Amino acid sequence: MKENSLTTQTLQLASMIDHTILKADTTREQVKKVCLEALEHKFASVCVNPSYVSYVSQMLKGSNVKTCTVVGFPLGATTTKAKVDETIDVLNCGAQEVDMVINVGAIKSRDWDFVKKDIEEVVLASKEKAIVKVIIEACLMTDAEKVMACRVSKEAGAHFVKTSTGFSAGGATIEDIALMRKEVGSNLGVKASGGIKDFAKAIAMIQAGANRIGTSSGIEIVSYEKQL
Repeated sequence: MKENSLTTQTLQLASMIDHTILKADTTREQVKKVCLEALEHKFASVCVNPSYVSYVSQMLKGSNVKTCTVVGFPLGATTTKAKVDETIDVLNCGAQEVDMVINVGAIKSRDWDFVKKDIEEVVLASKEKAIVKVIIEACLMTDAEKVMACRVSKEAGAHFVKTSTGFSAGGATIEDIALMRKEVGSNLGVKASGGIKDFAKAIAMIQAGANRIGTSSGIEIVSYEKQL
């Protein structure tokens, strides 16, 4: 019974994982490996840098695994037009999910109108062809800023809020996930990303309110029961 329960839990967890490979030195062979792993384990998506979107969309064609990419990554400090143009480009290449980085500097400047418009334009550019996840880079923000970032993302029409790029000062925390879930309610997704490397931490994030996990350790996470 315990074994069946673990198997079910692992399958459910796999369906929430964005199998991620975003390092600058990523090769095509590494991307191919990640795609094959995602197909085998039925992960939610494969998340890659924009230059690999066409390749990944072809690798995943006909499957339920989505092609995910990043926009304005990793700083979020590009212009809104650059984010929009990048979004249009990746959609034309086959992207089905777009993880955009919020403008952290604008948040620190309390320019909430700009922050909202920045997100809205990317959402509009997606033309309902892709879901948009807003990376708020929680490690750089106060709790009050996190709350406002979630609120503005929701108002701008985003589909998810996401903790981190994984390229800044910190990653996902249980406290941030709980705070984000409380703010966005049940209508938006919450993605935990950054530093999630094992089964226990992934489960803790889900229990705190995450319904998507961004990680480069997907295989290690879903292989947990084999280690028992």
